[in-house]
Amino acid sequence: LPHFFFFMKYCSSNRNDIKNGSILRLTTSPYQTALQLHERIQSSSMDAKLEALKDLANASRDITFAQEFINLDGISLLTQMVESGTDFGDLLSFTLTAFVELMDHGIVSWDTFSVAFIKKIASYVNKSAMDTAVLQRSLAILESMVLNSQDLYHKVAQEITIGQLIPHLQGPTPINDEMAHQLYVLQVLTFNLLEDRMMTKMDPQDQAQRDIIFELRRIAFDVECEPNNSGSIEKRKSMYTRDYKKLGFINHVNPAVDFTQIPPGMLALDNMLYFARHHQDAYIRIVLENSSREDKHECPFGRSSIELTKMLCEILKVGELRNENCHDFHPMFFTHDRSFEEFFCICIQLLNKTWKEMRATSEDFNKVMQVVREQIMRALTLKPNSLDQFKSRLQNLSYTEILKIRQSERMNQEDFQSRPILELREKIQPEIMELIKQQRLNRLCEGTCFRKISSRRRQDKFWYCRLSPNHKVLHYGDLEESPQGEVPHDSLQDKLPVADIKAVITGKDCPHMKEKGALKQNKVCLFSVCTRHTLLFLEYFAP
Repeated sequence: LPHFFFFMKYCSSNRNDIKNGSILRLTTSPYQTALQLHERIQSSSMDAKLEALKDLANASRDITFAQEFINLDGISLLTQMVESGTDFGDLLSFTLTAFVELMDHGIVSWDTFSVAFIKKIASYVNKSAMDTAVLQRSLAILESMVLNSQDLYHKVAQEITIGQLIPHLQGPTPINDEMAHQLYVLQVLTFNLLEDRMMTKMDPQDQAQRDIIFELRRIAFDVECEPNNSGSIEKRKSMYTRDYKKLGFINHVNPAVDFTQIPPGMLALDNMLYFARHHQDAYIRIVLENSSREDKHECPFGRSSIELTKMLCEILKVGELRNENCHDFHPMFFTHDRSFEEFFCICIQLLNKTWKEMRATSEDFNKVMQVVREQIMRALTLKPNSLDQFKSRLQNLSYTEILKIRQSERMNQEDFQSRPILELREKIQPEIMELIKQQRLNRLCEGTCFRKISSRRRQDKFWYCRLSPNHKVLHYGDLEESPQGEVPHDSLQDKLPVADIKAVITGKDCPHMKEKGALKQNKVCLFSVCTRHTLLFLEYFAP
């Protein structure tokens, strides 16, 4: 059997679809191949059965074959093999691979599977020591169940808990690029859960929301609180106004108005309440310490918290789309269930400390925020493994240290801006630009393989494109597998003269972005080539 299957029945209606020079392989029909494999995977010989399962996993990528095999009740046969529990190692791995490939065509509903099958697949995930390939296929099956069936979602949730998944992430194996990307994606999705609160304005008339502000006041000034029935209404209003001023709100009469700005909206109030409840001593110390200073030297806690929350959302890109090529994640955010809130608590204390070090006044508020942003960014660059490490890094980035770093960077920059350097740069720039041009042309001539992503999230198709040696024609075409090395021009069936190219459109401006909502998460990697006569849509991701 060939390594990769693509079945096509040759007849008079499609003979014109076959181009001259195409290499065809005569093989058995999809039905005959499916029938043979259906028999072979039931062989009593383990070696013969293994080879049959390998071929089945390979052939199942083709939808024509998949339809024939499914018509032979092949899915039921595979599930019975899994439920029996008699296959292990490579036999089980290729059985699950074939199952995943067949189900990926969307021919069979996920709701047809039994609880026994779900429990068996879940058992492979729950085992601490399991073959990597089996674990990957099992997770893929459970993911598809969760995504495609609400009923199966609840059944899978009963079998798999977060605690059972964590050990698989704690292995000694170094984090590779794929794992780093997945952790980055998880980080983005986790932070994007904050977007709703970040974009929600506070309703000044909502009593439940106003009670949160009352709670902040109660925790900070508990000894100064008076019963609601004591004194006149005017006296109580005066007392509230005084306390809200001490808390650092801009609107002393109705601080709820401060949270109508989005972003950060209600997320800022959530952070303040978390800080007050979980770091009560630090909260009270900051509020009372600043309320005892002169008005112009106090660091307003309320205003600072709102602006800091907005800044942290910008730094962590809350609400932004993920980048499909990014591997940048911060380990410390996976060490605490409320990592963003704890991150805020550390940073608000840093802000208060930096304010004192700068001897700032109310006019210096924006300057302080700029310094705090720099402190946070420099500490994050060091990729601390825990929030405690992050806090320790900040201790070494005092305002004085930031000034030293800025001075050092300024000196280095001035060296590069000196007249001799500028003259040398101007002299060699044309040569460097020509070198860059040649390198880019050479890379285009070598060509690149792109991975196709279909609406069913399949990623097994490839597409290759390269520039001709005379730089006049783009050769491109589909591939069945990722090539090892360059693909010859002769094997790429389609051509596009460079002279006919009008423009290259990238990202969200691509015409097919309007048609494929599922690809919006990956818009930064999309491109289309626009010719002078029509639009040639190349709906693939850049590698």
